[in-house]
Amino acid sequence: MEDLILALEGSGRRVVAPSGPQALSRRKAQQDKPSSSSSSSSPRALKGSARIIYRESPPHDFPFWQQTWFLALLFFMALFMFALALFLYLGLDLEQSSPLPASASAEGVEITYGTVLKLMHEKTKFRLHSHEVPYGSGSGQQSVTGFPNVEDSNSYWIVRPEPDMSAKQGDVIKHGTIIRLQHMRTRRWLHSHLHASPISGNLEVSCFGGDSDSDTGDYWRLEIEGSGKSWKQNQRVRLKHVDTGGYLHSHDKKYSRIAGGQQEVCGVRDKRPDNVWLAAEGVYLPVTGSQ
Repeated sequence: MEDLILALEGSGRRVVAPSGPQALSRRKAQQDKPSSSSSSSSPRALKGSARIIYRESPPHDFPFWQQTWFLALLFFMALFMFALALFLYLGLDLEQSSPLPASASAEGVEITYGTVLKLMHEKTKFRLHSHEVPYGSGSGQQSVTGFPNVEDSNSYWIVRPEPDMSAKQGDVIKHGTIIRLQHMRTRRWLHSHLHASPISGNLEVSCFGGDSDSDTGDYWRLEIEGSGKSWKQNQRVRLKHVDTGGYLHSHDKKYSRIAGGQQEVCGVRDKRPDNVWLAAEGVYLPVTGSQ
């Protein structure tokens, strides 16, 4: 399409003629119409003769909602909203279905036999940990260490009573009770003896035995700090080995090989700030027996 601009000379006026086929036809008809005057054959002879100027109009753009970039933007916005909705749905579903958050977030929860928990070293915040890696010295049994990461599944322990006792799952555990801790992944027992620990030379702590293989080297006496009479989550406790008299202990001395970055766990015979532990993350079974 072209815009037709008529410049009327002599009248002092400028008229912009409408564009379109009809306007062009009307102007052409006016030019072809014969004049009654003898001087009409020359445009210059007419007063106020017209001069026709054609100007090309700029090409029309598509509306912005039809542009490629806008469609791409809409696509990525829809994809983002879908991903966000999926993330929120999965997060809500995990929170409702997992038993851990309700158990691990509450304070003062009773610890009963059958509870699966992580023991946190109070001073360094490392978790009591084991894995199927033997000591390179001492007994050569499965090693026990302190592990820095909270999420590791090799830091879970099952609280068990002495064998052949009347205690059952769901019973509370009182101050002075002898307990056993079974490593959930390997099924071996937290154990100690007179072998020297690899770094500090104290009493070695290891994992030994199995579901049907346990001895007195797996016995630990629970000592609750403060006035508490039964073991509760986030309560400061010590575990004293029955056979050797050593307290379950750890410190910031770390292994440089095999278990690099993990710290030594051992036994020492005197009470120190470094042998205090707390029950942290875990699945805490409800109390079913008498207190």
